[in-house]
Amino acid sequence: MGEAEIDSSSGTILIRSHIITYGSSADASLAELIRDEIETMWNEPAAHVFFEERHFLTRFRITAEIKESITDLDVISNTDPRNNYFRIEPFIHGNISFVDGLGCNTGYFLHENLYKGSTTAAHEYGHTLGLPHPKMLDIRGEGVPGIMYPRGTLVDAAYQYDPSKPAGVTGGTMHPMYRKVKTEDIENLNLHKLFKAKQKIIIGGFTNIFHWKHLPGTIDRS
Repeated sequence: MGEAEIDSSSGTILIRSHIITYGSSADASLAELIRDEIETMWNEPAAHVFFEERHFLTRFRITAEIKESITDLDVISNTDPRNNYFRIEPFIHGNISFVDGLGCNTGYFLHENLYKGSTTAAHEYGHTLGLPHPKMLDIRGEGVPGIMYPRGTLVDAAYQYDPSKPAGVTGGTMHPMYRKVKTEDIENLNLHKLFKAKQKIIIGGFTNIFHWKHLPGTIDRS
């Protein structure tokens, strides 16, 4: 989720999001890694949006912090469209990071998914902006996978966990580290339709779900 604003003087569309982390595995260095990954990857295409007879450069400004003493009330009562809340823990039911739907502002990250170059944070951020997984998950012959392709996607051998493995077997699917944000990912946000005559808009919506810590052998209370 984020707040987007048109700056006509500079010819840019600025999208601002603030990442708030909490949980036993959250720390300042990890918050910075998440912030840097999202901002760097989503700015990499330097994509333009055509709106009102002009081309606007799309730029993302991401900030982040850790809130160790955050409460469920803090999240539930949030009214700031820039705020995105993610619990980070060493264990998660399902063993995979997730967000609470398409166009949301909350989720739960598995700590082992968050390493430099993992692309997990950038991928989940795309979901918070409303982007789904692509329907076609066999993109062999199409080169570098886009950021919204999920684990298990069939890709050219060079982008697999193990290039020597046949497609589809263990090791023969996409390694997430090879995903890139592409111009079409920016285009799929449909910013030109969202803005219409407005100068400032909200991308995504308020789920404001506080996630309790997942524990082995228990039911998810999130």
